[in-house]
Amino acid sequence: MMIHCDHWFQHLWAFSLCLLWMAVMKSEASPLNCQSSCVCASDIISCSKKELTLVPSGLPSYTSMLDLSHNNIVRLRAEWTPVPLKKLHTFLLSHNSITFVSADAFSLTPNLRHLDLSSNKLHSLEENAFSALENLEVLLLYKNAITHIDRSAFDEMHLLQKLYLSQNHLTRFPMELVKDGEKLPELALLDVSYNEIKNLPVSQLRTLPAWISNGLYLHGNPLTCDCELYGLLWNWHVRKLSSTVDFRDELKCRLISQNKVNTISVFSLNGSDGLNCSVVREAGLEAYLGETVTLNCDTKLRGMTQVWVTPGNELVLTDPGESPSNRSVSVLSNGSLQIRPIRVEDRGTYTCYAHGKFLNETLYVTLSVFNFTQHVHQETLNTAYTTLVGCVASVILVLIYLYLTPCRCWCQPGNKGQGEDRESIHSSVLSATPNHETTSDKAALSRHVAFLEPPGDLRGQNGKLKPNGSQDAPGIKGSHFQPSSPHRKLSDPGSISSVFSDTPIVV
Repeated sequence: MMIHCDHWFQHLWAFSLCLLWMAVMKSEASPLNCQSSCVCASDIISCSKKELTLVPSGLPSYTSMLDLSHNNIVRLRAEWTPVPLKKLHTFLLSHNSITFVSADAFSLTPNLRHLDLSSNKLHSLEENAFSALENLEVLLLYKNAITHIDRSAFDEMHLLQKLYLSQNHLTRFPMELVKDGEKLPELALLDVSYNEIKNLPVSQLRTLPAWISNGLYLHGNPLTCDCELYGLLWNWHVRKLSSTVDFRDELKCRLISQNKVNTISVFSLNGSDGLNCSVVREAGLEAYLGETVTLNCDTKLRGMTQVWVTPGNELVLTDPGESPSNRSVSVLSNGSLQIRPIRVEDRGTYTCYAHGKFLNETLYVTLSVFNFTQHVHQETLNTAYTTLVGCVASVILVLIYLYLTPCRCWCQPGNKGQGEDRESIHSSVLSATPNHETTSDKAALSRHVAFLEPPGDLRGQNGKLKPNGSQDAPGIKGSHFQPSSPHRKLSDPGSISSVFSDTPIVV
């Protein structure tokens, strides 16, 4: 019996040594084998679907594309490549079991432009997780389990253009990634669809340029219904931004009513079944005399060429970057139109024709100009009010004098001449228009007060301009460039109507 036990223990010991040897061998990456485990085509190496747990060792320094998708890799540390891979521009790691990526994992791949980490098991993006990838343009992180993103995870990634974070567990919209274009200045696509975001920073999202909003995908989130959300997405839809047009049916929100939660389309919030939200319309631009005004051509794509046409159908020929003089209408380097100083004649609808390689777009900006400077606006109102009160008081005094003055002794026969002289004196004091000529009794009893009509052109007076309709404009003056539409609507502000006259006339 003892002999059999010893023999069994010997076999167990040998089996344990075998497992230990296999574990040691597994902990070290197997060398690259282009004949059996991988496919090597010049500078492209594909080791997909080979059940690898580690990155193969011995990768050549000239590798430009590495495909390790559909394997069992769990962690990615800096040791995965002992030699720099400066020519590597595409790294595919999708459909693995990666739970951790160290901050220095990409320190030896500085020229990487495309990184695919989708369909893994990442739970968070730690501090400076991708900061070493200064030349990265596309980063795919969709279909992970990410709940937290450190604010410095994407620092130094100044060339990143597309970031895919859909199908994760994010509960907060990462506004710092798109705000002011400071962190990721080239970012044109941010996909956070199908996460767990309930509330959006609507007021901050409204300030984003259209070329960012065009690639900001929010569908599939359990958003909370409100009119601000409706206004934001409706505005994007009117502008035909891809983020809302392409996924209109998937933009839904949760409406809480009578202790029930209903999921409805965001675009139905203006109906009786929603919140009766009012339709949002584009607002024009307002300015005061003497200001410098900049009209933005908010295009859906970045880097388009802009051509501006004034309300008078005149093409702006000023070259971009030209130094403005005392009076100029110039196109800035970013395609915006600058007018300095602004005048009343500059009011109206300006048209921006933007054209690029993949898109042509026409935008309209309506400019209203107040006929006074901003710093004297309150003084103007006070002066008008004071003059109006004085005018009304004068009218009351004149009416009292004309109709309520009792008949004195000069009304009697024989005293007529003296009364007329006295009346002439009183008339010169109370009447706004002095008159020292004597009149007959009949004329004195039929006096009336009249006010002069304001002149037709009141551009010099104080008051706001009031549009008075529109008119069709002909083709652009001085240019062969024609808009896509044969006619364009132009604003036609009317003249300013004076509320009162400063010169009452007694007739």
